[in-house]
Parts: sequence; structure tokens; C-alpha cells
Amino acid sequence: MTVIYVEKPSQPLTGTVHVPGDKSISHRAVMLGAVADGLTVIHGFLMSEDCLRTVDCFRKMGVDISTPSAQEMRILGRGWEGLQEPEEVLDVGNSGTTIRLLLGILSGRPFHAVLQGDSSIARRPMKRVVDPLRAMGARIDGRQDGQYAPLAVRGGGLTGRDFTSLVASAQVKSAILLAGLQATGKTTVREPYPSRDHTERMLSAFGVTVHQEGTTSAVEGGQRLQAGGTIRIPGDISSAAYFLAAATLVPGSRLMLKEVGINPTRTGLLDVLQAMGGKVSMTNRQTWGGEPVADLFVESARLQATTIEGALIPRLIDELPVIAVLATQAEGTTVIRDAQELRVKETDRIATVSRFLTDMGAKVEPTADGMVIHGPTPLKGTTVDTAGDHRIGMAAFVAGLIAEGTTRIERAEAINVSFPTFAQQFRQLLRP
Repeated sequence: MTVIYVEKPSQPLTGTVHVPGDKSISHRAVMLGAVADGLTVIHGFLMSEDCLRTVDCFRKMGVDISTPSAQEMRILGRGWEGLQEPEEVLDVGNSGTTIRLLLGILSGRPFHAVLQGDSSIARRPMKRVVDPLRAMGARIDGRQDGQYAPLAVRGGGLTGRDFTSLVASAQVKSAILLAGLQATGKTTVREPYPSRDHTERMLSAFGVTVHQEGTTSAVEGGQRLQAGGTIRIPGDISSAAYFLAAATLVPGSRLMLKEVGINPTRTGLLDVLQAMGGKVSMTNRQTWGGEPVADLFVESARLQATTIEGALIPRLIDELPVIAVLATQAEGTTVIRDAQELRVKETDRIATVSRFLTDMGAKVEPTADGMVIHGPTPLKGTTVDTAGDHRIGMAAFVAGLIAEGTTRIERAEAINVSFPTFAQQFRQLLRP
């Protein structure tokens, strides 16, 4: 078990930070490169446990993937037909993105494959993906009629369908669209709110025509992907969130975060910080392969409470644990609602975040779909068990930076799922 100890710094956080490549985009770059025709070169790929699970799964299906250096990955795709029936079980580890998007790809392939993951994946709901893929013609089985992994897939013979999703989920939408590209006819996904659109943007970069209007995305079946050439992956705004929060909370801090992805379906945290009185500005705006990128400058600020709900939730679902930490230091009562999706992440994040913040002295009331947080309240160091959830470990680290005494984070190895250099990069900022 890895343990991290955190204490309040003796000086502000200052300097420049390069956060690792975006996890969502890294997954998709490998997946689309693997089923495209030709060579795709990826720069800035996130070498984390989750993303490397995706690489391993495609290697087991015969895809030629090499890493000439830590900064470059090369994928030689041979189209949809280049995927081969795997001789081994495809183990996704802790990655929900891998298992759900792979279900969409495998649903169109005429062979048998088995997907499994760790104990967290075994508890996460899969029927929201399985049911629409079955409706298109895929044969999928698993525990409790496909509700939970392991899942066995035998694909092929798909027919496009028109789906209305009850949840705004990029994973569900992406799985259906990837299956739809292998189906006859048109496949459409309608969502209640906009979810992340990395798949649609990257499909366009691979030469696929994607129809988008409001919260609806659609593809025509039979389209082939052309190699993406060179893909440059921006910094992950979900990883940047912890530095943005820490610099906001530690008095006198000033940080520059370089080349961070600012896809509007992912920037809910920036909207919340602005509503709370945070000080974040953007410079050096660019576009990389259809994805907007910018440098983010943040400095410490006094915060006011706000309400976070509705269409904003899908745009910051992964950042809610650290937003809860921010709320403990805001003047007034912060309300988070419509976030029931937090109950079925790597952990029940509503319960886990409420528990560790309460242990630190915060005033947090968990609700069925969120939290009510009263602030500001002083925090005190305590022991926090990540319960195997990377977001909990990193949020607890930020809380430890403003707590009196020492915060001990247990099972901190979970952070490697998305940000292997997290503690190291913070330690560099904390050096006298």
C-alpha cells in the first residue's frame, strides 16, 4: 500500500505546471488509430494505468502499437477487419472508458471476446451500454443479464437505430456511435444534456462524417477511418483541476498551467470557479486536431458559495470531489444536485467525499444526488482511504494543503490510474 503525507505549505504555490495528456482523448486516439487504415502517431499520450489497459487490449487483438519514446506512440491500423479474435480475456483494469467503448467496437466485429476488470469495474453498471448494443444486434452476456462485468461479446450483423439516452454519458454515446459505424443504416443518439464530444471531434479528424445538432449525434454506417496522421494530445483539464483548486485555496499562490484542453464540454470547473469568485484567465489559445487548447493562469482568491446543477453536471462530473473541497472554504452554502452519477463511479463518490471531508471538520450533508456544503470551515489533518479511487486521493491531497496538521492518504497508488506524476509535480511546487 502506498501512503502519501500532506501538510500545509510554508509558502504559496508558484511556478509553471505541465499536466499530463488528456485521459479521455488518449483512450480515443488509440481506439480510432487501431481501427483506421494506416499509421497514426500520437504525441502527449497519457502513460497511465487506465490508458495503458486500452493499449494492451488492442495489442491482444493483433494491432501493431509501438512506443519509440515516452513522448510518442505509433499505431499501424488495418481497418475494422484488422482486429483479430483475442486468445486471452481483455482486462480493462479500472477503466470504465475502456470497457464501455470497447463494447461498442466489439459489437460490430464477427468474433468472440470477453471483457473483465477489477473489483470496481465489476460493480459499475453496464446495461446502459449493453441494452442499446443488443438492440442493434450484438450478442452480449454477463452477470445479472449483462448488468455487470465480466461481459462476453459476439458481434457482427448490426442495424442502425435511433436511441434516446436517459443519461448524458459520453461513454454510452461513444459506444453506440462506434457500433453504428459498423452497422447498416443510420445510428442516432439523443441526450438530455450535452456530454463530452471528444469522440465526435476525433472521428471527424479521422475522416468520418458525424452529424451533430444540439444534444443529438448521428453517424451513417459503413464509413472507414483514415489514419489520423499526427495527433497531439492537450493537457487534461481534469488533472489541471487539482492545481487550479490548490492555487485558489493556498494564500498568495500564482500558477501557470500550460497547454490545457478547454473543450467546452469539459470546462464546467472553470465556470464554477468564476461563479465562486475564483481568479482564472486564459492565454495562448490554439486548436489541436479539433480540440481547443489554452494556457490557464490562476491565483488565490476568496470564494463565495454557489449552486451546481442541471446541464453543468456532465461538464464537471469528474471534478466534483475537488469542487467539494473548494466549497468547504467558500462563504455560504454550496449545493450540488443532479449528480447521482457520482454514486456509480470507482466508488460512491458522494458518500466517500462527504465522509472524508466531515472527518476533516467540514460541514457536509450528503443527499441522494449530491451534497450540501456549509462554509467556510477550518480543516484538520486526518487519515483518508482512497478506497481505490484516484479522484478521491487527489481531492484529499488538495484538502491536506489547507488543513492543520498532517493528512495521511492511504492506498494512494490509485492515483496512478490517471496521473502517475501527481505527487511528484506537487512536491516540486512545494519545495522552499
